[in-house]
Amino acid sequence: MENKEEDVKLGANKFSERQPIGTAAQSDKDYKEPPPAPLFEPGELKSWSFYRAGIAEFVATFLFLYITVLTVMGVNRSNKCASVGIQGIAWAFGGMIFALVYCTAGISGGHINPAVTFGLFLARKLSLTRAVFYIIMQTLGAICGAGVVKGFEGNSRFELYGGGANAVNPGYTKGDGLGAEIIGTFVLVYTVFSATDAKRNARDSHVPLLAPLPIGFAVFLVHLATIPITGTGINPARSLGAAIIFNKDHAWDDHWIFWVGPFIGAALAAVYHQIVIRAIPFKARA
Repeated sequence: MENKEEDVKLGANKFSERQPIGTAAQSDKDYKEPPPAPLFEPGELKSWSFYRAGIAEFVATFLFLYITVLTVMGVNRSNKCASVGIQGIAWAFGGMIFALVYCTAGISGGHINPAVTFGLFLARKLSLTRAVFYIIMQTLGAICGAGVVKGFEGNSRFELYGGGANAVNPGYTKGDGLGAEIIGTFVLVYTVFSATDAKRNARDSHVPLLAPLPIGFAVFLVHLATIPITGTGINPARSLGAAIIFNKDHAWDDHWIFWVGPFIGAALAAVYHQIVIRAIPFKARA
């Protein structure tokens, strides 16, 4: 059985994102920037921690789709007023991200979202090998999660209540939807960078910070704002899983928005955090 040292060497925790509360590293002078992850790391493919992290991403995304799509179906069925419905859905998405990031952060980093994985890859927090593997496992988990909901609800109810699929809502243009997805994902990924910033945690190590809390709260707030526009994607795996299981034309008409928007938003957040906030040129991370 592999020990923790190998996990640290080859696993998701290769680059420590936090320091224990109360350590002496409480100023920028005490902090040393961790080296960037290599683009390709063949050694990962021989490590159980690599596959364990992928499984964790699969299970977390499966549970995320299961709970959130069931919530969307229940709200649509209950005929509640629109504001109550939006709040309930937003709490389900934000709360599940909080719980799942808390559970999986020490295993895979708790991405549960290809856009988050893409942003962290651009910042060289993980290798391309791991990023691709995570995105595949996240997508498969999302498809399975939505599929289980359809199995519970049955074809007729699943289709009647929309299957949790994302689409640009009437009254909004494709540009509106794309902009909402870009900005919403920027908020999420920027929060991820800030909440897991090793330098900030070293400088402010005397201030406790539970990283999953601001990340989950960011998801909650973005859903409150953008559910009326696109149903809120900001997670390509979530959008793809629901679209594949629902499989109706209107779920595919604007589906590109729920990949292009989140990936642009994630890239902008990575550039902003690394270059503007942290002043780390990308060329220096090569």
